[in-house]
Amino acid sequence: MRDTASRTTRKTSHEGLRLGERLRQLRVAAGLTQSELAGDRFSKEYVSQIERGKTRPTAGTIEWLADRLGVDAGFLASGVATDERARLEGALSRAEALYEAHEDEEAVVAFEPLPAAARATGMPELQVRALCGSGLAKMRIGAHRSALELFNEAREICEAGSFSDVERAEVLFWLGSCRYQLSSVQTALALLNEALALADRSGLPCDALKADILSWRSRCWQRQRDFVAARDDVERALELSRGVEDLRTIGAAFFQASLIADREGHWVLARNYAERAREAYAELSDRVHVGQLTNNLGGLNFLLGNTDQAVTLLKESFSIALDLGRDADAGRAVSSLAQIHLRMGDVEQAEEQARHALELLDDRVDYIDEVGSAQLVLGRALLEQDRLDEAERAFTAAETCFGELGSGSHRAAAWVARGDLAARRGDHKRAADLYRTAAEALQDVRF
Repeated sequence: MRDTASRTTRKTSHEGLRLGERLRQLRVAAGLTQSELAGDRFSKEYVSQIERGKTRPTAGTIEWLADRLGVDAGFLASGVATDERARLEGALSRAEALYEAHEDEEAVVAFEPLPAAARATGMPELQVRALCGSGLAKMRIGAHRSALELFNEAREICEAGSFSDVERAEVLFWLGSCRYQLSSVQTALALLNEALALADRSGLPCDALKADILSWRSRCWQRQRDFVAARDDVERALELSRGVEDLRTIGAAFFQASLIADREGHWVLARNYAERAREAYAELSDRVHVGQLTNNLGGLNFLLGNTDQAVTLLKESFSIALDLGRDADAGRAVSSLAQIHLRMGDVEQAEEQARHALELLDDRVDYIDEVGSAQLVLGRALLEQDRLDEAERAFTAAETCFGELGSGSHRAAAWVARGDLAARRGDHKRAADLYRTAAEALQDVRF
């Protein structure tokens, strides 16, 4: 707390010095002495204190001084004229509206010039708003490295400025979610832990933010196969989301609850959670998440033996994704269809759909698990057609993806597939070694 207080004091002092210097320059340019500027309202000494940054005038005093000097009050206060700030805020609002409407490419373009414009104002709150908005838009299109740079800059501004713990927590939350999508799970976990601690200690109402942090932290636990911790976080997120009655937060929590139940083999429960999440997003007219959950519901219905319903849902998910221009989500749906056809023995159809999925996924770093899964399905389909060299290339590509993902269970699936390939070639020693490697990897996994 003392560190936060000292940062706030330093920031207020710097702002006071900048305001004081502007006041002095404007007074000299107007040909006024300190006494003449003060007039009958203030003393010469008070004007001197303002100019030396020893005191921060009230908003009313700033307006009065600006009127005496014939300048815009906003310019005197911050170095930015009121109309200039209004233009920037208007541009930010328009870019944010595009982001909320999932007009992702348009949002990226709209945000592109705004961080530089915000930096020019010297106003930290506008800089953070522009940087984070641009970062979120870039994440949507898969430009995670660029987003990371923007979030890190925003974090530095928040640490040095007079921001609340909740505002700092929000930036750390976005930074953590970006790190997660880059498969830096341990770093993401540390950032989300820090964000949650800041939100908790702030004493400010921010239950929706806490629930979102917990939902994303649950993803990290799931990636590390610690489903007990993942379930605990989701249950806390659900409790918090009900308290704020925020549909988006509720949808996110139920989404993660569904994924955990699926991984634990509780498919009926997982389907129930997914349906509730989809209902929440549908009420918000959020077709992106509706499409993603429709894909998940397709997979769950297949696991529950409802193959026709599964195919119908996956085709619906594919259609929604194409309609929204979200190729990666369309690729996920096609990959799911490929898995169904593979399990049904239609290997040629599985191969065709797996290749189509890989084209749509286009090596998106935030969909690396889906890319690996599609490569695995492709390899299995090729193996069943005795196209062994092609299958080996697909399995190797899958293993590379799962290695970047850092998931032992995913890599184990690739090693089992390579073991099956070795067995098909008659190399039983190699097959046994690969099966043993897969088994050892799974021994280290916490279920």
